[in-house]
Order: sequence, then C-alpha cells, then structure tokens
Amino acid sequence: MKKVLIFFLSAFAFLQSCGQKSDQSKAKTKQLMGTTIYDYTVESLDGGKINFADFKGKKILIVNTASECGFTSQYEDLEKLHQQYQDQLVIVGFPANNFGGQEPGSNEEIAAFCQKNYGVTFPMAAKVSVKGDDTADIFKFLTEKELNGVKNTSILWNFTKFLLDENGTLIDSFVSTTKPTDEAITKHLE
Repeated sequence: MKKVLIFFLSAFAFLQSCGQKSDQSKAKTKQLMGTTIYDYTVESLDGGKINFADFKGKKILIVNTASECGFTSQYEDLEKLHQQYQDQLVIVGFPANNFGGQEPGSNEEIAAFCQKNYGVTFPMAAKVSVKGDDTADIFKFLTEKELNGVKNTSILWNFTKFLLDENGTLIDSFVSTTKPTDEAITKHLE
C-alpha cells in the first residue's frame, strides 16, 4: 500500500510539473498572440535596423534566402518585383544557413554577394535561423497559426516566401519552387 501511495504521489508531482511547463508555454504564446508583423524590428545586413512598422500600408514579401542554393537565382526575380512594385510592395530577404549549409558567409560576405551577382537593392536582414530551437521570433510569427492567425507553415528549404497584406496580415506562404514572379504571388499585387 505504501508503494502504491508513493507511486501516485510521484505521478501527481510529475503531472503538476508538466502542467506548470505547459502553463509557462501558454503564457509565452499568449504574450506573442497580440503581436503583428509591425511589432518586429530586426537587424539588417549592414548593421542597421529594419522596422516593419515602417511598411504599414504596403504589402510585404519575406523570403528566407541562401547564396549557394539551387534557388539562389530567384534573387534576380525578387529584384525585378522590387523594382516593378516598390510603391506598393516591400521585399525583405532573410539569409539563413538552416538547409544544407548553403549560407555559410558572414553578413558582409552575403551583402557583397547579393550586390555583385544580383544588384539587390531591397532590404536584407542579418543572417537568422528560420527553423529549429533557435528560430528567429519573426519566423515563429510567420509559421505558427496561433501567432499569425492564418496558417501553420513548415519551412522546408531556402526561398520559402511569406506574403502579407497592407494591414500586416499574412495572405499566404509559398514553397521554394514558386518563383517570386509566379502568378500565385503577383495576382495579389495587381
């Protein structure tokens, strides 16, 4: 009888500690739920800041990028979109080394690569993580429905795209194989 009592007390203590962790997790999620894209400010490649509140009234296309990826040539189409729609669209690239080690460079090396090879003039954030335990908060917002209010998205590779409307609401996400100039994206820009 004593062993049974000890077992139940241990089980109760374990479940109570799980509940506390769950409550802490819920509190963190609840804290982030009021968040919009406009609440984020991130470091830029050049050491400055990118404040998403500055983009109110424009659509925003966020892309996780990499310099040594089979999709790297999409920088060219991203720059075309930027030039064509710059009055109504802001593109922000986020270099990330989460997939195949395809973004090994420093922020300075990435900036030089983007400028030299693709003439990138749209804002580029400092290198971040878009997946795993060290996911940048802005990508938690973009990929978790309980935070963005629209959908869950798994980032499967470099050049996943997230399109937000003029009010900062997520419209949709697009896989790497969807080119920036694809109608699935541009139909929202007309």
